[in-house]
Amino acid sequence: MRGLLAGLERKNGWTLAEHAGAVSPDGTQRLLRTADWDVDGVRDDVRDYVLDALGDPVSGVFVVDETGFIKKGTRSAGVQRQYTGTSGKIDNCQLGVFLAYASARGRALIDRELYLPTSWTEDRDRCAKADVPDEVGFATKPQLGIAMLERARSAGVLTTGAWVTADEAYGQNPTFRTWLTERQIPFVLATRNDDVLRCTDGHRRQVKVLATIAGARDRDTDASGWEQRSIGAGAHGQRVYDWTAVALDTTGLPDGWEHWLLVRRQTEPDEGKTVRELAFYRCAAPAATPLRELIRVAGARWAIEECFQTAKNEAGLDHYQVRSWRAWYAHITLAMLAAAYLAATRATERDQDGEKGDLQPATTS
Repeated sequence: MRGLLAGLERKNGWTLAEHAGAVSPDGTQRLLRTADWDVDGVRDDVRDYVLDALGDPVSGVFVVDETGFIKKGTRSAGVQRQYTGTSGKIDNCQLGVFLAYASARGRALIDRELYLPTSWTEDRDRCAKADVPDEVGFATKPQLGIAMLERARSAGVLTTGAWVTADEAYGQNPTFRTWLTERQIPFVLATRNDDVLRCTDGHRRQVKVLATIAGARDRDTDASGWEQRSIGAGAHGQRVYDWTAVALDTTGLPDGWEHWLLVRRQTEPDEGKTVRELAFYRCAAPAATPLRELIRVAGARWAIEECFQTAKNEAGLDHYQVRSWRAWYAHITLAMLAAAYLAATRATERDQDGEKGDLQPATTS
């Protein structure tokens, strides 16, 4: 842990061993591969530690997303050529699905699952060589997201009314949405412009058609119902957009809930273009939820990208040189703990300085 928190350029077995004064990485490798400690138990400790340090029942949001770990060779558990946002292209990589917690106090990763493609799960000999347990079969990324959310719910930290947000890979998955609604967990999930939604009049329309109905592509006027709000600071200042919500059919939702298509629009088109870019989110929550609260949760999704960046740059999340299933989980869990420590320390310093974080909840006034 001291090595993961140290200012080392790389944080792999050799560099961590040297930092600890060892003459070889054998001890570090044994810690990750075979040493007798409860990796999942530490994962649960990390989650509880983050919620104790950063928990806020008003502003807290749970975020699901994946990140890639670029690898060489074919022996690392789960590795294959697949798309990853880490490089923005198809690469030889492992994909990890993560659950993060974000609030006005800070944000950190609290759970993780390694995605195993069918090229692995249908080849049990290959799995055995990477120490993948026999009972581990294929699971989609939304299924892995549900597994992590279920663990948080069973632990009592993901309670009814807590917000969940994720990108379109999860927003377009009916099983993921149904799991949330059946447990009365409100959500703001990104979706594509060709998604087809059922409107309040019973007709099914594509998202881009609904956006046109809402006046989203009107370049000269702003119809009533649009709200200009920031979703937090970016690399070039506040990220300000226009927002509106279109009511949708509520079939299958809990009593007293509403279903919306949230539309985000650029305030100005990009240079050389005449149309402002749009983004879309499927939302479900109690009917009294104000538009600004949906906007806040939509903006919270980017917190997990900051978690990935911090954990990789500061805690060596992607610096490992291990191939086995158990070693991946062990390293990732310890790197999550190191990153969580940094997030908790920062929150304490902000409390002492009287600073306010982003992700502030919407007021009802």
